[in-house]
Amino acid sequence: MTAANPEADAGEDSGAGGGDAPPDGWARAMRALAVLAVDPGGLGGLTLRARAGPVRHAFDAACAMLPLDLPRHRIGPATPEDRLCGGIDVLASLGAGRMVRVAGLAARPAMLVLVMAERTDPRLAATLAGILDRRHGHCLILQDEGATPDEVPPAALRDRLAFAVDLDDVRHARTATDLPDAAMIGAARQRLAAITGGPEDAATLVMVAASLGIESLRAPLLALRVARALAALSGRGAVAQPDLREAAELVLAPRATRLPQPRPDDHAPPPPEPAEGDLQDNSDSAGATPPHEMIVEAVAASLPPHLLARLASDAGATGAACRGSGAGARVRGNRRGRPLPARPGRPDGRARIDLIATLRAAAPFQRLRRADCPGTAAGRVIVTPSDLRLCRHEDRSDRLLIFCVDASGSAAMARMAEAKGAVELFLADAYAQRDHVALLAFRGTRAEMLLAPTRALVMAKRRLAALPGGGGTPLAAGLVAAHGLGLAARRQGFAPALILLTDGRGNVGLDERPGREAAADDARRVAAMLRGARLPCIVLDSAPRPGAEASVLAGWLGARHLALPRADARAMRDAAAAALAG
Repeated sequence: MTAANPEADAGEDSGAGGGDAPPDGWARAMRALAVLAVDPGGLGGLTLRARAGPVRHAFDAACAMLPLDLPRHRIGPATPEDRLCGGIDVLASLGAGRMVRVAGLAARPAMLVLVMAERTDPRLAATLAGILDRRHGHCLILQDEGATPDEVPPAALRDRLAFAVDLDDVRHARTATDLPDAAMIGAARQRLAAITGGPEDAATLVMVAASLGIESLRAPLLALRVARALAALSGRGAVAQPDLREAAELVLAPRATRLPQPRPDDHAPPPPEPAEGDLQDNSDSAGATPPHEMIVEAVAASLPPHLLARLASDAGATGAACRGSGAGARVRGNRRGRPLPARPGRPDGRARIDLIATLRAAAPFQRLRRADCPGTAAGRVIVTPSDLRLCRHEDRSDRLLIFCVDASGSAAMARMAEAKGAVELFLADAYAQRDHVALLAFRGTRAEMLLAPTRALVMAKRRLAALPGGGGTPLAAGLVAAHGLGLAARRQGFAPALILLTDGRGNVGLDERPGREAAADDARRVAAMLRGARLPCIVLDSAPRPGAEASVLAGWLGARHLALPRADARAMRDAAAAALAG
């Protein structure tokens, strides 16, 4: 099962713990696949982050070579529940006149490959989590194709899978497939049942997980199973220290949320003298390094690049998820919201059947159908698949109000104070309107986010207590920041709206160089991007003497221009709310 790529580097290390230098992403992926083949049901599966291309194609080919003896099924992010778990086939039951049940893809142990896992429906994620928790031997591969760090599969699924592999930075020339053959994997499976991890091994992995900021207890349990599988692959009869180290690198390193704390230096004060009655002699172990600290040091050296920044982005994105029933755009669904007229359709496990509408559709044809079926019992309603009607509802997504404030120049403090008051007023009504509020400020040469999307009034007041001001006017930089935040919010299900507080007189371009003409050109190009994204926007001109610049900017954005030279926070809030409602 070894197929070497002639373009691969000759000296590349393909093991996860076989050399001093940390292995690359592809070597980790191959090692994870080899371990997964030994215990697919116990380890749950693998999360693969890779865009469509030659590297992912090479990984799929390597995955297909594994002797798992499991059927392989590809599913999508909106796969209906009945296709996985089975159930009653409504159309077949109506046609046969009796209840017809069908088996789902998860009726027997199988490898399920979920493509575009970052778009997984919450109901499907809950169904897959339940399948994995029942421990019937299923193996799940999540193919994460997210383009940005905030596009990730559901945390409930990632937590249940032993491995997480990132191949975004792997070159195709380094994708040499190196996997154990079927005989080696079969022998490892036979040895696996006799290999057990001792209590000290579990305690070591728990302490390593705690040092890396991992809160889930599934992580050390999965790492212990990986250590057992590694011992079986190596032909050992028990878990050894190298197995624990490699298991921590494969399972715990991708889950790290913080860097481990450094060990105390040699200049630390000596420990207190033991009591006279203490009969334990610790002189031999005084200078020894605990096993978990050695593993922590090895894991810290093998942490993937940019991992901590990505996890921080994931956590921020997860906390601002949109739940609906807000004041934003209308969203069609079949579970909640204002009822809409039913429509014909085929039940797929997600939409509910509208019984009243179905009976109304079937009623006019009962005489003809009884003539075709003379043996039908009296009073029985004959329903065909064409009569089925599905429920529909209209919901509203949560709205995100993005305040983008010009914090430059002599009037910066006044504008920032007004913006602060308007943000607090919007937040005071946030729970009633289900609005989230974010605050961006641009000054000097760049823009910065002063308040991430939130509905927490107390936290917002704390963040807005001291706001910077003064410097140049990088108008284009502020528009770029607003554009990025608006698109990210829309991907999370929000309905973003931009409230731009400026006089429109930019004097710093995107290259951070001063110049009004270049700054105006940059602002015009970015405004065209915002207008093309169809992001609702209003421009509030709070200059003491409003000029034409803000009006021109509003024209570029396709936005409404409001001149409020002496507006306070409440007037600003009322004007913005009226403009957005209109």
